[in-house]
Amino acid sequence: MPVDSPYTAVSGTGPVPVTGWGRTAPTAARLVRPRTYEEAVAAVRSCGARGGIARGLGRAYGDAAQNAGGAVLDMTGLDRVHTIDAGGGTVLCDAGVSLHRLMEVLLPLGWFVPVTPGTRYVTVGGAIGADIHGKNHHVSGSFTRHVLSLDLLTADGEILTVSRGTPLFDATAGGMGLTGVILTATVRLQPVETSLMSVDTERATDLDDLMARLTATDHRYRYSVAWIDLLARGRSMGRSVLTRGDHAPLDALPDRTRARRDPLAFRPGRLPAAPAFVPEGLLGRTTVGLFNELWYRKAPRARTGELQRISAFFHPLDGVPHWNRVYGRGGFVQYQFVVGYGQEDALRRIVHRISRRRCPSFLAVLKRFGDGDPGWLSFPMPGWTLALDIPANLPELGGFLDELDEEVAAADGRVYLAKDARLRPGLLASMYPRLDEFRALRGELDPAGVFTSDLARRLGL
Repeated sequence: MPVDSPYTAVSGTGPVPVTGWGRTAPTAARLVRPRTYEEAVAAVRSCGARGGIARGLGRAYGDAAQNAGGAVLDMTGLDRVHTIDAGGGTVLCDAGVSLHRLMEVLLPLGWFVPVTPGTRYVTVGGAIGADIHGKNHHVSGSFTRHVLSLDLLTADGEILTVSRGTPLFDATAGGMGLTGVILTATVRLQPVETSLMSVDTERATDLDDLMARLTATDHRYRYSVAWIDLLARGRSMGRSVLTRGDHAPLDALPDRTRARRDPLAFRPGRLPAAPAFVPEGLLGRTTVGLFNELWYRKAPRARTGELQRISAFFHPLDGVPHWNRVYGRGGFVQYQFVVGYGQEDALRRIVHRISRRRCPSFLAVLKRFGDGDPGWLSFPMPGWTLALDIPANLPELGGFLDELDEEVAAADGRVYLAKDARLRPGLLASMYPRLDEFRALRGELDPAGVFTSDLARRLGL
């Protein structure tokens, strides 16, 4: 198993605990790890009464890849890169291939994945099922915009080739694995000259200053994200560190350096793993407040053209294996929502409520989304998205997040299902207006409900 997988899957054993990356709400399931397409077909046909759900590297924060009392298909055993078209810029690979592996294979050839989230330890199948987004959504959209076709194992054991632009493709893109098991995908890639990033960094004094900077200049950058201090209050509410950049061209690398001699080398750093036991309350308001103060003050007021490794720019937390342990045994909730352009007052109200509530979040980011993609349950829509982590043992957290859900829904926004562990089903239809179409197609394709998950049962998907 990959080093960052939160469990060890063994085919044929009894139920074992399975949880999301947030380590909340574990449930027990029978884990099966197919290594061939034939084994995957057999696994689907033997799921049993409680059905099954595909799982990749376990980086969905909530319960999307859990299935209490049923089967969970660990797809990381199907991890072959079949064909790379180095001239046309496409790759055909198994769904269990990680973005990390693709970077290892593709970067030396001058290609990069079209979209990456904050971790490279997600599989291609998971990237499609969650329709992941990254720092470049305002330019490049979400991951499935770059998927040309995929092979889908359906509930009756058949394998269908699904092309983009079809209803089944749009239901599968962001469909959280509920239309079938993705076996392979053909993905269009991003050309690069180096494995370094040219990065501009600046500080914003408050939320309005941040939004103004993003609105005025985001179009100049392929990648853009802002770390935001959600504990800051008063005139500093929403103060941020804005980081933006693009792939560095070859001529930006200094002469006679290691980087210039080997410009496409992929050398991600790695630190010791987080300890298995972390005292509860380590990430409380005091410690997070101190971290936020130091992080903001150490950031440059304005710096341009800094060269950073891809791993440092996109995936800083991947350098610490099992970093999710730092929240203690209680785990954490990752809450992400989006509200459309024109709903900036709603965003201000939500940030104010989080600040007033003193939620100790040190992993909080604000980004701008571009045009949405056709996935019926895809999360991104044109607007502002805020993601934050919160220790799950924070008193009265459930009621507080319910209130935020109401605020988001009232602004015609939505929460991200791949990170959700507690949304009430009554709000889902208003957040995802094509939900009925998804349910109807799923009912036709899988009338017996072979594919299901804790998330699907909780929300009535």
